[in-house]
Amino acid sequence: MSKVVIKAEDISKQYRLGLVGTGTVKDDMKRWWYNLRGKEDPFLKIGEANDRSVKGESDYVWSLRDINFEIHQGDSVGIIGRNGAGKSTLLKILSQVTQPTTGKIYTKGRIASLLEVGTGFHPEMTGRQNIFLNGAILGMRKHEIQRKLDEIIAFSGVERYIDTPVKRYSSGMYVRLAFAVAAHLESEILIVDEVLAVGDAEFQKKCLGKMNDVSKGEGRTVLFVSHNMAAVKSLCTKGIVLENGKVVFGSDAESAVNYYLTNASQVKDTSIADRTDRIGSGAIKVIGIDLINQKGEIVDQVISGDWLKVRLNLNINLGVIDYSKLFVGIALRDQEETRVVSFFSDEMGTDFTKFKDKDYIDLVIPQFNLRGGMYDVAFQLSLGSTRVDDFIDGLEKAMNIDVLPGDFWKSGKLNRTGNYAILTSNFEN
Repeated sequence: MSKVVIKAEDISKQYRLGLVGTGTVKDDMKRWWYNLRGKEDPFLKIGEANDRSVKGESDYVWSLRDINFEIHQGDSVGIIGRNGAGKSTLLKILSQVTQPTTGKIYTKGRIASLLEVGTGFHPEMTGRQNIFLNGAILGMRKHEIQRKLDEIIAFSGVERYIDTPVKRYSSGMYVRLAFAVAAHLESEILIVDEVLAVGDAEFQKKCLGKMNDVSKGEGRTVLFVSHNMAAVKSLCTKGIVLENGKVVFGSDAESAVNYYLTNASQVKDTSIADRTDRIGSGAIKVIGIDLINQKGEIVDQVISGDWLKVRLNLNINLGVIDYSKLFVGIALRDQEETRVVSFFSDEMGTDFTKFKDKDYIDLVIPQFNLRGGMYDVAFQLSLGSTRVDDFIDGLEKAMNIDVLPGDFWKSGKLNRTGNYAILTSNFEN
């Protein structure tokens, strides 16, 4: 039987919203006094689960609560769950970036982590210097790093810039080098968060192949967070499903993905107007979405290839919005959580100034070119740019769109329902 390399015992992590630490000297003194007398921390008795779909009453939130699991050497484990489920917090605790509020983590072996772009890199140092820095942090000797250096540089694809300070790298170059370092240096455990989305499709495929080699060929342990359920099923042998900071399911990867898709990831019955798990300043709030066909009728099904108008019904909360600077994005994910298409108003040349006296805006999609199937819809509204800092409203899983097969190519034959990839058995005949 393979040995246990990671063990979590009753791991919990509490945050106080808007503040660092407990927020006041009074609270810190209270904790110290209880600890001095051997009593339980009084702040552990308060707080709410991290459910962003409902409005909370407490300033204290449990990002994780009572997490227990064991991971064996050579396991490839996918950690899945909705946004805010606690996945990244768990990886930070496992990587010892932050400490749990309660509980203990036991690890055996060196851990290489890739949690977000730039983690562990010094911006003033070159790519080459950062490779040696990361290796030293992992406890490797210089000659060990030197032996892997050429392989790391070749895999990253940034040979031309390897002696340039990484502060001048693009986010894509950053993540390429960071992944190459994490995957090639001799650590027993590799922890990878959803940072691969920064890279292009070719590099993502390359990374997934390397992680597969690491876990199956080299016998190292991999923990992988991703919203790409197809990648989790193909790469991982085991799966852990988190929901509102708790482990709700743990089994083989196939069973974990199926549980997540049929239970944990279902769109809640809460109306869009009442959803609180949104991001943005709130200057505009989307309170409903209508799908409108070319006849002007509100529909709940769309035929593949048809003209479609997506109407966002708005509640304008703060002052006057400059509609000339408004960006709107609509993204769709399939039932395996893979984002398949995004529509952005600036790329489509949409002019929203004509809606400044209305309580809605429209985004017209001349050809809705998706195969038949059920899709989740996410939206974002921002002012000035599409950066997260400029968001005024955004929501994942706002609604479902049921797409029916259509005669997309005008050939007299309906296109198939299912996957979009060639060389797959997921098509329906």
